[in-house]
Amino acid sequence: MRIIISGKVQGVYYRQSTREKSMQLGISGIVKNLTNGSVEVIASGTSDQLNNLVEWCKQGPPKAVVSSIESEELPYQSFDGFKIIRQ
Repeated sequence: MRIIISGKVQGVYYRQSTREKSMQLGISGIVKNLTNGSVEVIASGTSDQLNNLVEWCKQGPPKAVVSSIESEELPYQSFDGFKIIRQ
């Protein structure tokens, strides 16, 4: 699944919090900042796990202000854990 989160989501520990939540849920994948100020998550897990992650992403960590979220199904990808991609 691909999730794009827009709003005040950079500089508020959104990536780190997403990694921690994903690991709690048993989800593997990556999270990274985009140049337009959004955050992108690519995640693999069960439907329930991914739905829980999408619901969490709508709010994010305490200092985040999420203005919109988009998600789309992707073909299954295998990841080794959940990593923060720094560019």
